[in-house]
Amino acid sequence: MGKLYTSRRDLLKGGAAAGIALAAPTIFPSSAWAGFTNEPTGGSVTLGFNVPQSGPYADEGADELRAYELAVEHLNGGGDGGLLSTFSSKALKGTGILGKKVEFVTGDTQTKSDAARASARSMIEKDGAIMVTGGSSSGVAVAVQALCQEAGIIFMAGLTHSNDTTGKDRRRNGFRHFFNSYMSGAALAPVLKNAYGAERNAYYLTADYNWGYTTEQAVREATEGIGWNTVEKVLTPLAATDFSSYIAPVLNSDADTLVLVHYGGNMVNSLTNAVQFGLRDRVVNGKDFQIVVPLYSRLMAKGAGANVKGIFGSTNWHWSLPDEGSKAFTKSFGTKYGFPPSQAAHTCYVQAMLYADAVERAGSFNPCAVVEALEGFEFDGMGNGPTLYRAEDHQCFKDVLVVKGKENPDNEFDLLEIVEVTPVDQVTYAPDHPQFAGGELGACNPGA
Repeated sequence: MGKLYTSRRDLLKGGAAAGIALAAPTIFPSSAWAGFTNEPTGGSVTLGFNVPQSGPYADEGADELRAYELAVEHLNGGGDGGLLSTFSSKALKGTGILGKKVEFVTGDTQTKSDAARASARSMIEKDGAIMVTGGSSSGVAVAVQALCQEAGIIFMAGLTHSNDTTGKDRRRNGFRHFFNSYMSGAALAPVLKNAYGAERNAYYLTADYNWGYTTEQAVREATEGIGWNTVEKVLTPLAATDFSSYIAPVLNSDADTLVLVHYGGNMVNSLTNAVQFGLRDRVVNGKDFQIVVPLYSRLMAKGAGANVKGIFGSTNWHWSLPDEGSKAFTKSFGTKYGFPPSQAAHTCYVQAMLYADAVERAGSFNPCAVVEALEGFEFDGMGNGPTLYRAEDHQCFKDVLVVKGKENPDNEFDLLEIVEVTPVDQVTYAPDHPQFAGGELGACNPGA
């Protein structure tokens, strides 16, 4: 196989996505590069599940790991088969991947880029993982995606929402199913205008890493586009647990809206502090004070409890969706674990299935064959409606959900209600959109 890879679709488009071959990294032993990295030779194949088992996103990581284990069970023919029955592609038969039994190893990203790279490297070097997937942090996703590109391994991103993952830091060997910051802004702005009007003063508290930066930018630009004014933007440490010192200055501003660009335990803590400071009881500029959470999850809603009532946000998927794929996954996950899955669980399960399906359709574990099978792949039946894995940036395009905290939940899991299913056309953007500028997929690296 040549060192330079260009897909057939790229050739049809004039080869715009072609890149320069990447040199083999020195951290990997030379024996790993025969044929392609970690080419399976026995009766099994190993996948690497790299999730936050500690740190502020550990709840998401636990649910991701549950979903991955369920996916392996279904791929190997166990359980009820889950989404194999609803997936529009019928390549998977529950007989492993290309007839090989699926095995897996796990790592703890600790929600830290260095730790995530170290655990991914161990999976590749020591455990022979043919694909790495997971994560609940965009900083982690960007770091591990770059490592996998260098190593000649496919990276199927888990929960990563920053524009950068399929923007300036995109890689040919990496793929994202989860939606992104731009999509949240595009979906939320019209709903917020309808609910709260076009004249608002917004104050942003933003997690100090790349997800926070791109999400703040996306929501800010979208809301300024409907007439909102940005009063202040303040960065907060990812490791923070008490946000009181960041909430207090909001009281002394003329902001009537607080946008919490926080996720996981950070969002639970910052929202709790905001409510404790009485922000939701304030009237500013003749308006009831409002709080917005751009990226929501059921796990966050559970952690924040009654504080989420009436608060808008966006989400990639929700277990209450009525389509056959969502119902099948919710039933399968709920039967195994006793509670409904989170959006993190859903996207990780789907990514594992999409990788396995691509290998089956390609007839090879070679990462460049997998890239070819995924680029421009259109599918349905996985819980998000018709979906496209766009070839130009490896971003999935599908409908986006706007949700808000339920005022009167029926049970401990019924915490969010879907208020808008934003059609994919409303959240689609050009590959060279300014929020995604500066990135090149480059060449596929099979590691040979």
